[in-house]
Amino acid sequence: MNAIERLIRPRSIAVIGASADPSKTSGRPVSYLRKHGFAGAIYPVNPKVAEIGGLTCYPDIASLPDVPDVGLVLLGAERAHVAVRELSARGAAAAIVLASGFTETGAEGFARQQQLMQAAGSMRLLGPNTIGLVNLTDNIVLSASGALAMDHFPAGPVGLVSQSGGILGAILSRAAARGVGLSKLVSTSNEADLDLADFIDFLADDNATKVIALYIEAIRNPARFREAVLKARGAGKPIVAFKIGRSEAGAKAAISHTGALAGSDRMYDALFRQLGVIRAKTFEDLLDIPAALAAGRKLSGRRVAILTSTGGAGTIVSDSLGVAGFATPAPDADTAAQLRALQSGSHAMLDRNPIDVTLAGLQPDLLRAAIRILLASPSYDALVVIAGSSAVGSPALMADAIHDCLPLSDKPVIAYVSPHAPDAVSVLTQRGVPAYTSAESCAAALDGLLQAGMPEQVPTSGSTATAVDITDLPAGSLDEAQAKTLFARFGIPIVAEQVVATAEEAERAARDLGGKVVLKILSREIAHKSDVGGVAVNLTAESIGSQLTAMANEVEARTGKRPEQFLVQEMISSGVEIILGMYRDPLGVAILLGMGGVAAELFKDTTMRLLPPEGGLGLAEARAMARDLVTWPLLDGFRGRPKCDVEALTAAIVAFSQMVAQLGDRLLEAEINPVFVLPAGQGVKAADGLAALDASK
Repeated sequence: MNAIERLIRPRSIAVIGASADPSKTSGRPVSYLRKHGFAGAIYPVNPKVAEIGGLTCYPDIASLPDVPDVGLVLLGAERAHVAVRELSARGAAAAIVLASGFTETGAEGFARQQQLMQAAGSMRLLGPNTIGLVNLTDNIVLSASGALAMDHFPAGPVGLVSQSGGILGAILSRAAARGVGLSKLVSTSNEADLDLADFIDFLADDNATKVIALYIEAIRNPARFREAVLKARGAGKPIVAFKIGRSEAGAKAAISHTGALAGSDRMYDALFRQLGVIRAKTFEDLLDIPAALAAGRKLSGRRVAILTSTGGAGTIVSDSLGVAGFATPAPDADTAAQLRALQSGSHAMLDRNPIDVTLAGLQPDLLRAAIRILLASPSYDALVVIAGSSAVGSPALMADAIHDCLPLSDKPVIAYVSPHAPDAVSVLTQRGVPAYTSAESCAAALDGLLQAGMPEQVPTSGSTATAVDITDLPAGSLDEAQAKTLFARFGIPIVAEQVVATAEEAERAARDLGGKVVLKILSREIAHKSDVGGVAVNLTAESIGSQLTAMANEVEARTGKRPEQFLVQEMISSGVEIILGMYRDPLGVAILLGMGGVAAELFKDTTMRLLPPEGGLGLAEARAMARDLVTWPLLDGFRGRPKCDVEALTAAIVAFSQMVAQLGDRLLEAEINPVFVLPAGQGVKAADGLAALDASK
């Protein structure tokens, strides 16, 4: 047994600072261990007490008759390190420190946590500031949570890892009330040592766990998290994560649009998507979705049958499913005929969806027959059964009727309990029918099932390019011409352009380029040129000279600086404008793709991918990014328009990502906005861009 195995399945436990009063927080752990059936040795440690609950109490850790697998430390922050050092010296596998007062409190607490880690040495540490862990599979409770005062918790296939101690108790109590079985619950909290990834890794190998739920405040080690999640996914275990902080006050301010369009929460979206993690949108989803996944059924489509005996509830569920993107089509002719044969009379509405059967007094045989027909129907991918007032009085009858039909199909079957009836929810869930009390929860559960049943995500293996020499480029913010020189060296096509200083040079450049041209100021200090009057379009050789003079005057009036150089470039009048940028975050570096041009921040139609551990994105992932966009139809020939050169865009995305990967920390910022995606076969052209290089690297 490794240290984490011994932590979660200990044969012996020392409770340091245990109290003989079970009503006190420090008295709960020993009481809970005995109450919930721990079969191993319990060693209370307290120099002031001879025994606790009939167990010998030891004056100190050195006096213990054996080396404990785990030490549960109930001492305050000022003394916890002493117990941790003594446990480590005795050879314990792990310690759990419940006390608060560490890094979460500031500099003094940070120093205290460092002292705690030094005391632990090679011994593993859970916490501090944790509520502990609960192993329901093996009746092991290593916690002081008040939620454990309940007499019974159903064991089951859902494991929880939470960075909040309070959430452990909240999920534990909610799951028990709803009949959702849990396997292991771990509160990692400050994560001085053991973190989310360590326990995801453990649950990936745990035979009792089939679904993993995560409550996340921040991922401190993205590489380890990625590795552990991929291991769990490879073991066939879906992961549902609720990440708080979605309403953070804005993304990192940057000179690019990308900074405003990205943000840390978008990075978590990108990471979860690439790893196949199902993101819970609400806290309720963190239990609702795993409850559905625990049933072990796969959803392969969006067509849902609703079987109800109460019209209003059926309409509510149908509406919520529709908002979530599901369809509730009427039965096909054969299915409708079979349903009509079950119940006659004008009160029966069996040829539409919701399928309304009047189950007066609850007729289990009628319910079984209707469920069998709907599960066998080619019209539906899933079934929602509504338990109305007539059903909740005897929930076991309905639960048994549905349960009897489950072996006939592998389609998901869930229940919506319309009246307030917690007992009915619990009975149905424990009989293998995930039950919910809100229509929105039904939709969230089915959406989670759909995501879990999707094909594996596009592989995140990296792509590499031949090393590019950029030693001639200056450090700091590059001007537009320098930035596009950088992009071109990595294989990204750019518009034809010339750098000029005078009106006469601008006229010659316009004649050389031919047709309509664009005039811009060229500056390393001004990123958003149009904001200060530094861009003019639709110019000719005849009009560009006077425009240059006027532009110089306007920019000087607005900024106090007169531009010394300008850029004359061909004007692109066709194609779709796209933004391509990078964003750096503690989670990693992401590539952003979206609708480009001056309205990029207004529409915010974007998608992101984190770079793989090494190299840039692959072609398949770049194609998937383009298809993610709401504006994808514009690239794909919307309403008779010519299709755009998506393959050229894909190649540009890959090249840009390879540039970002190859330059690493030296590249502070990079963005192309817009890159014009021309009609099929004509390629792409970067029309504007910015980049900044770190002078110290």
